[in-house]
Amino acid sequence: MNSKTLERNILKDSIVVASAEQISSDLGGEAVILNIKSGTYHGLNEVGARIWNLIQKPKTVKDITAVLLQEYEVEAEQCDRDAIALLEDLFGAGLINVTNETAA
Repeated sequence: MNSKTLERNILKDSIVVASAEQISSDLGGEAVILNIKSGTYHGLNEVGARIWNLIQKPKTVKDITAVLLQEYEVEAEQCDRDAIALLEDLFGAGLINVTNETAA
C-alpha cells in the first residue's frame, strides 16, 4: 500500500504543515510561494494566505477552519469544502505535508 496515497485523503482531523522545501513571502495580504524542488511559483489570495500562515506550524484542518469561521463570514460546510480543496491543491503542488492519525 502506498503511504502517499493514504495521506492524500485530507480529512478534518488531518494534520497539515507547510513543507520545508518552499519559501514564501507576503505580498500585501496575499502570498507567493516558491517550491524550491520544482522551481514553480504559486500565488494565494487573502484567505489562502491566511491558511498558509496558519500552517507554518502543524495544525488540524478543523483548527484551521475554526479560525476562518471566526474571521470570515462563511458557512461552515463551504469553509470546510474550500479549505480542504485548497489544502489538496497545496499537497498536489508539494507545498504541504499531511498526516492522518490512525486509531490504534
